[in-house]
Amino acid sequence: METFALITDLEALEQLMVHSKEQPVLIFKHSTACPVSAQAYRELKEFSEWIDLDELTIRVVHVIENRPVSNEIADRFGIKHESPQAFLIKDEQVYWHASHFHITKYALLSAYNQIRP
Repeated sequence: METFALITDLEALEQLMVHSKEQPVLIFKHSTACPVSAQAYRELKEFSEWIDLDELTIRVVHVIENRPVSNEIADRFGIKHESPQAFLIKDEQVYWHASHFHITKYALLSAYNQIRP
């Protein structure tokens, strides 16, 4: 079972961008076939235990299953697609992003602390 809600279509992504005007949003692009992505996902789950989830919305995109959503994120923000990849967004702008082994619970917490409400 998925810990975080999935973004499965472009409409949900658009709604999430509107929501980012109210509170920060973290999008995690996840490949279910990649062991590096699995490790980064574990880091994300541990990070989520350290924060108030009422103050940060976390969503996941399965990049293989939802390629159009993954591509739209890359196009919208002008950031080359990688997997795994994390984006911290506020007011529809990316404030921080990382990929692969740079996605750690400590990096996520440090970035979040810069923009938290």
